[in-house]
Amino acid sequence: MPEIELKFQVPREREASVRRAMARASSRTQRLQARYYDTPDRRLAAAGLALRLRKEGGHWVQGVKSRGDGVMQRGEDEVCLPAGQAPPALDLARHAGTAAALALREALHGGAEAELVEVFATDVRRTLREVRAAGGALVEIALDEGELRGAGGVAPVLELEFELLSGPPSALAALAARWVARHHLWLDVRSKAQRGERLARPLDAVPAMKATRPCLRPAMSGEQALRAILASCLEQALANACELAAGSGTPEHLHQCRIGLRRLRCALRDFGGLAGDAAPPESAAWQAQLSELFRRLGGTRDRDALQEKLLPALVADGAPFNELPSPGGAADDPGAVLRERETGGLWLALLGYLHAGEAPAAPGDSRPSLRRQLRHTLRRLHRRVAREAAGYAVLDEAGQHRVRKRLKRLRYGVEFCSGLFADAAVGRYLAAVRPAQDALGERQDLLVARSLFEAQLAADPRAWFALGWLAAREPQVVARCSEALAGVAEAPLFWRRRGRG
Repeated sequence: MPEIELKFQVPREREASVRRAMARASSRTQRLQARYYDTPDRRLAAAGLALRLRKEGGHWVQGVKSRGDGVMQRGEDEVCLPAGQAPPALDLARHAGTAAALALREALHGGAEAELVEVFATDVRRTLREVRAAGGALVEIALDEGELRGAGGVAPVLELEFELLSGPPSALAALAARWVARHHLWLDVRSKAQRGERLARPLDAVPAMKATRPCLRPAMSGEQALRAILASCLEQALANACELAAGSGTPEHLHQCRIGLRRLRCALRDFGGLAGDAAPPESAAWQAQLSELFRRLGGTRDRDALQEKLLPALVADGAPFNELPSPGGAADDPGAVLRERETGGLWLALLGYLHAGEAPAAPGDSRPSLRRQLRHTLRRLHRRVAREAAGYAVLDEAGQHRVRKRLKRLRYGVEFCSGLFADAAVGRYLAAVRPAQDALGERQDLLVARSLFEAQLAADPRAWFALGWLAAREPQVVARCSEALAGVAEAPLFWRRRGRG
């Protein structure tokens, strides 16, 4: 059965205050010792499954957890074993007849537990407290203190979990938001199984999560579709944000986190109308917060991108330097920004909306079909780009930057809706959009680099070389932008065709 929970990392400087908040007469403490199993080639981890035997007090529990939505909801099947078995052997037949059994069979390709080996273990002291939340919800709060052990390595555990026992999921997010504000917790969507797996490998970093296509169905209401789109965007942003907040992120995690934030902003701005009167009233405030978060994460990412793409070309053409100048002022540390309580509050506000109950339809409400609403949005986004394509070369820099942002919104919109239209037709349209996005991205890189080197002139005359080089490339890049945008304007509009489903 699914479990709905949120997990947070507790900063060491807040450990004492969290312990005090958990210390109530009704609180209880137990020791949990778990062993996690997988095949030597990690088939369960690849399928998003965690198989464990856990000793809870005096008895053992065999459990299977699945990834769920990757944020707030996970699948779980547990079997409490008879007392006296210490430690018991694994037996996958204990999950017979459940969704967990099917998932295990598919991941193991029909194999049995003979292939499974212990990969890592956990040993934690758990303090439990039950809290009544808004709407009569009952939430169990668990403070876990201990360690993960695998492949000779050890990683500390200091986490606070909120699990919904009964009531609306939105109440869970609201309660967690109060604890985040009070104790500066930061949301972590990585499970213990995922942390243990990287310890056992061992892995310093895991691949960044890229965008996934929302699962839209023709019969969905506009409100359901909006939530599905936002959930897809938030999953990408959070998966990468947690790696950065934990200090294990890479430049690619930062890049993909910013893409997730940009997609969230586009979803709220261009598809918020799908929900009609049920659209989140906080949408404008969320967009402003996402925009500010995106900006604060941008300085480091922009320099990383220039270092990777533009600097090698400069050096190859004889630049008298082999590194980029440092931007003026200190850039924000992405991990610190993503651990801020204001960031956590934003994540939880979005999660609260995603898991709120759907508003009842108004009497006589006869909104058009989902596909028809999406066609209208795509047509509007396309027309805005096509209208300025022919005159792109004569636009000022602000105007050219506006076209780039509109093109990104168009591409994200197409990707959001693509599941409801024929793949081949969508693919042909995106084949016209991608070259334009690449060209406009190169144009933006030139502008950012120019600003960087102009600020360096007084301190380093070698910046003149870079400025001359950038000026020489500009006409060619602008011409490529104009040509690629013309291709977008003339691309066959897939939403005019008969779609799937």
